[in-house]
Amino acid sequence: MEHTDISPEEAMKQIQKIFKERGTKALEMARKEILQEKIECKEATEALTYFMTQYWQDLVRPALLSMVCEAVGGNPELTTPIAIPLTLMSGAMDIHDDIIDQSKRKHGRPTVYGLYGKDIALLVGDALLFKGLSLLNKATERGAPTEIMRVVMDIIKNSFFELGDAEAQELQFRGNLDVLPEEYLRVVRKKAADVEAHTRVGAILGGASPKKIEALGEYGRLLGMLIILRDDWIDVFDMEESLSRIKNESLPIPILYGLQHPAIKDELRMILLKKTFTRKDSESIFEAIKKTDVPQKYTKLMSELAAGASLKLRKQNIERENLDKLLKATLL
Repeated sequence: MEHTDISPEEAMKQIQKIFKERGTKALEMARKEILQEKIECKEATEALTYFMTQYWQDLVRPALLSMVCEAVGGNPELTTPIAIPLTLMSGAMDIHDDIIDQSKRKHGRPTVYGLYGKDIALLVGDALLFKGLSLLNKATERGAPTEIMRVVMDIIKNSFFELGDAEAQELQFRGNLDVLPEEYLRVVRKKAADVEAHTRVGAILGGASPKKIEALGEYGRLLGMLIILRDDWIDVFDMEESLSRIKNESLPIPILYGLQHPAIKDELRMILLKKTFTRKDSESIFEAIKKTDVPQKYTKLMSELAAGASLKLRKQNIERENLDKLLKATLL
């Protein structure tokens, strides 16, 4: 990634600026679209408003559509009619995921599930999903070319099915200390279908050749994996997130690596098999992992994924300055 001879921290600052410039319009329009719906239930209205105005700040997906479209020579404005429904549908998936994982807080904020309970959260997620699907069907009225919408719809459909399959497989990992890192990585790759869908759609809207579409699809798949793996690493070292993951979800992959490490595997198993798991236990796991080569192994894995994604772009002569910066920003 010769375009990005900067630190991951500096790359993150630059990318966040790009996200704000490229993603704000679609996010604001998505908010306007869903909040204009008439809902009589006061609690459901409050939950939807909370999610769209205070919680859901996803600039990444609409910005990614725009960045990829421009990288292949397209007009990034053409992505907005698609970005709006996809923003709502991605929000729906996030809420449904919180229900499955029983996540009451995430990244320091209460989730809709945490504030309003399962039933209201499910209904709000459904509202976002149905509104998104409706707007996606109307995208041609807002400038999306009719001839490519069938392809776009197929990509989105396939990504949703793959995401659902990944979530179902991940349920089998709950409370399982014998999951191999390789098994978990296969599910992570499936969960990255969401990001791949956005890069493929962005390339199609930009008029890219089939080879470039395929290259950007694989770039998105690897980028999605990097985002998930970065979150996994952060979760291990955030005591609140770590507690939630260990109690309610699959174990983050750094812990799975630790459970394979001869020097700490017995210590970790003793902690994780306790009936009552505390913040102190989470800190002990953190300290144990830090003393091994797991951090170095993790850094190497992510660097290899980023290099592979950049290579896909380079082989097809795709403008990659900002796309490489995005890869760099995911690194630890």
